[in-house]
Amino acid sequence: MKVSDRRILVCSCEGTMPLDPRRLAQALAADEVPPLHRHLCRSEIGRFREALADDPPLLVCCTQEAPLFTRLAAEMERPKPDFVDIRDRAGWSDEAGRALPKIAALIAEALLPVPPAPTVTLSSGGAVLVYCRDEAGLEAAERLAAESRPVTCLVAPPAEKLLPPAVRNFTLLRGRVTRADGYLGAFGLSVDRPTTAAVSARGALMFDSPAEAAELAADVILDLSGASPLFREGSRRIGYLRADPAAPAAVERAIADARRLVGTFDKPRYVTVDPSLCAHSRHDKLGCTKCLDACPSSSIRAAGDHVAIDPYGCSGHGACAAVCPTGAIAYVMPAGAALSDRLPVLLAAYRRAGGTGPQLLVHDGRQGEALIRAVARHDRGLPAAVVPFAVNEVTALGLDFILTALAHGAARLLLLAGGPSGDDTETLTAAARQADEILAGLGYGKDRVVLLDQTDPLGLAKALRTPAPKPIEPAAAYQIPGRRREVFALALTHLHGHAPISVDVLPLAGPAPFGRIILDQAKCTVCLACVGACPTAALGTDQARPLLSFHEGSCVQCNLCRAVCPEDAIALERRLVFGAAWSDRQVLKEEDDFPCIVCGKPVGPRSTVERIVHRLTGHPMFREPGKIDLLKMCEHCRVVAQWGVDGRDGPKA
Repeated sequence: MKVSDRRILVCSCEGTMPLDPRRLAQALAADEVPPLHRHLCRSEIGRFREALADDPPLLVCCTQEAPLFTRLAAEMERPKPDFVDIRDRAGWSDEAGRALPKIAALIAEALLPVPPAPTVTLSSGGAVLVYCRDEAGLEAAERLAAESRPVTCLVAPPAEKLLPPAVRNFTLLRGRVTRADGYLGAFGLSVDRPTTAAVSARGALMFDSPAEAAELAADVILDLSGASPLFREGSRRIGYLRADPAAPAAVERAIADARRLVGTFDKPRYVTVDPSLCAHSRHDKLGCTKCLDACPSSSIRAAGDHVAIDPYGCSGHGACAAVCPTGAIAYVMPAGAALSDRLPVLLAAYRRAGGTGPQLLVHDGRQGEALIRAVARHDRGLPAAVVPFAVNEVTALGLDFILTALAHGAARLLLLAGGPSGDDTETLTAAARQADEILAGLGYGKDRVVLLDQTDPLGLAKALRTPAPKPIEPAAAYQIPGRRREVFALALTHLHGHAPISVDVLPLAGPAPFGRIILDQAKCTVCLACVGACPTAALGTDQARPLLSFHEGSCVQCNLCRAVCPEDAIALERRLVFGAAWSDRQVLKEEDDFPCIVCGKPVGPRSTVERIVHRLTGHPMFREPGKIDLLKMCEHCRVVAQWGVDGRDGPKA
């Protein structure tokens, strides 16, 4: 079966999946009905070789045997096939007979190219710091040191009744870690009251007098202390290996991983920053700190008016991108527009194949896929309407993704955020709450966004059987743009246009990147300090006349305008508006120019000049007769009046 010049090989996995090749070809608009293989990876392997030799790059509907197919392609010097799992995600289910729309959607999504993500390079010499409390750590240090690599073993207090090693081939210290930072190849640790092991210890380890503090460095940290993780994001940080010392198998895996972390490694650059869109600061006034507050790895720092992200320490959690109101921070794993391309293709293919009411199960590629496999193999499998959608990190998704998915036809979003990301879901929870508030206000009801923190397959299987609400119809068909405010605008316009409740203004109780500014007309002097501070051009002016304008669709409620206003004339109101109030620019205040009292040329906004004159009247610098009038003149007439010099014609005779 060929679709878009790609040949698709479909296999029923020894007849364990009920597949209808004719209906599948119709759903994918294929140019032929595909042969249905039964045992492609074994008895029918010759058909795979034939397809590999004769046709364009292949898409094989099997991931379990991907290593075999990849090896055969390499032997034949042919391009590596792509793979998609239609078995655990669709075919192995008690609703497999109704799963054809989902299978077609998964295949259509897999046909899209996914560009590689940008990378940074980490370098490790293999120096290991083992942080421990008992003999398990001492043994691990001894084994790693036997491989002729630098090893430091730091035993947490009290470190009593531990047998001294027979041969000490590593540095042995006692102390408690108070700070840890860095990344693979460049870890740094602060240790409180460190002390070296006494060489004369006989029956149990003894230690010398402690120092006040010390700084240690390592390429790899093996944490067998059994205490809280040294890093908030735990084992997500590359080079930081942690295992329960009471679990021998976990300790062995951690030691094996430490052995492998020597050399250079390409690490994904998970996020990028566009400083021109950043709302962090302007003119030494603090505005938005959402990314700094959300980052679990402390890899974001202030860098003047914007923020900078350390790509080496970044663990890819993605909350920074999810909460960034302007889109200055973009999650680029995978690269480019892969996410925004895949979502509409998946949902549109599901509908074309006759599917209704899809529930989008958003999951990561590690814990999420493992849970889906377990549900398929040990329970009833995924329901036919539950469509998996894999992302690198569920926590990298924000309100823009949620609203877009619902606008494009998802009846409900099931956000599976258990496992490594489960402890840092505050931003995801907040986004789900914001979506519920907006959807309820438009009459769509609540519970369209469900956060699943399941780590048990049976618990997940039960949660997936909950009936979903009807999808929002008709589903959107627009192409998802790159700019976040445009993404919001299109999704909200579609949702509002088909909403059960007609509403033009929706008050928002919680924090959200939508709202307006309320201007105190009496205080505002149209000095335009707010215009210079606004990072999104929501506030603007007109070169021809003094005015202050506002575009609500661009306002992210960053607070910079209020922070820089010298007259305290600005207040913020969080709300969501629709129609012209969102898209049209409105004039907040317009004034006449103050004319120069000599030549009539505009000096500035009338209220600005009058406010300055009022405040400086009586000031020692302006007590002499006529001095205060200098403030009412244009720059040319002011020079003439003060110095008797015409700036255009030179000194007067």
